[in-house]
Amino acid sequence: MARLPLEGIRVAGITTVWAGTFTSQMLADWGAEVIRVESCQNYQTLTRGYLARPPKGFALVQNPWRGGYPDLDPYGPKNRSWNRFPWFNNHARNKLSMTVDLTRPEGMDIFKRLIAKTDVFIENNAPDTMQKLGITYQTLKEARPDIIVIDMPGFGLSGPYRDYRVLGAHLECVGGHTSLRGYPELDPTTITYVYHCDAASGACGALAAVMAVRYRNRTGKGQHIEVAQIETLFPQLGQAVMDYTMNQRVQRSVGNRDPHSAAPCGCYRCRGDDRWVTITIGSDKEWEGFCRALGNPPWTKDERFSDALSRYKNQDDLDKLVEEWTTQHDHHAVMHMLQKEGIPAGPVMDERDCYNDPHVKERGFHERVTHPECGTHLYPGLTWKASKTPNSIRSPACLLGEHNEYVYKKVIGVSDKEYTELEKEGHIGMDFVPGIP
Repeated sequence: MARLPLEGIRVAGITTVWAGTFTSQMLADWGAEVIRVESCQNYQTLTRGYLARPPKGFALVQNPWRGGYPDLDPYGPKNRSWNRFPWFNNHARNKLSMTVDLTRPEGMDIFKRLIAKTDVFIENNAPDTMQKLGITYQTLKEARPDIIVIDMPGFGLSGPYRDYRVLGAHLECVGGHTSLRGYPELDPTTITYVYHCDAASGACGALAAVMAVRYRNRTGKGQHIEVAQIETLFPQLGQAVMDYTMNQRVQRSVGNRDPHSAAPCGCYRCRGDDRWVTITIGSDKEWEGFCRALGNPPWTKDERFSDALSRYKNQDDLDKLVEEWTTQHDHHAVMHMLQKEGIPAGPVMDERDCYNDPHVKERGFHERVTHPECGTHLYPGLTWKASKTPNSIRSPACLLGEHNEYVYKKVIGVSDKEYTELEKEGHIGMDFVPGIP
């Protein structure tokens, strides 16, 4: 394999849930040595699972934040559910894990010794969480003057919302994303979360880290980077934000419809169990092609649908007639019939389709990975391909504390005697302490 672009860069992180873990995932994928700093005494909810020791029924829950364990068994052969959580095992590939109790002085000393050997530190906790531990940019600079620190709080390190504890669901509500999704006839309580802010801030955090490394390579100076997660979401809602800024209009949910002029535009039920197709018609030419695909039934000549504006004004009636046709056909068949006429249309695909899709298969996106406690499965591959740098998933998700010996002895330089003492004191381990649910 060619030398990866981030080889030689060491990243340490106290990252939780998705935003920070996604940042470090992208850095690890492209060669950085990413060390997860974890603890056997404290459990990060929604990171290695909803609970450390969940009821076995959790495996049956069809919810990516709680269930989905391999073979519908949270515990597996080693009785360690925290190593079998699917969501974690996707983003923790190519990473290392070490454990230390940061609430004790000797644990903080170990942490600072690690920072002294680290290029980039990433965290996405509430600001006061880090402050209570004594982890600030200034204290990290004392351990390594040219350290790069990426802080990823929900609302930033200043302002009245600074210490609010948030998850992606709260951020997308505050950012206005939630009010832009859903159906116009339903209230916001019916809207499911998509956690887009986590993905957006994760990508921004990775870009910021790479830019900071480049800056340090040129100047010899590290820096403190603040990635307020909410601020990575706003630019992606620019149309709605600017419409209010310039016209004082507040955009509302339109469901699957186009907020401007395309009609019909929506998601329509097809033949089969929970099968759907999306269709967008944005011109009279496309409407004519749509009518031909349907065989020009009499209703297509209705005055209510005679031009784009009329179709837009009569979408409710039009959608019912469109769905009467789509329900007679397979969703892929509808796509092919309409695309043949130059009409944008595509099937709504679920996990079955994702893994079996011929296009995805031919590109080799999914990669087969063997995990020591989960077995062999297909995992989502890398998020981009580089022509001069062939790349793939190099190692499965790290077990809790799996790389303690390497990090303590090789990276930090702890002696065998000191390692044994730290092990006895509970800093080093591969299991969460009893009592953590």
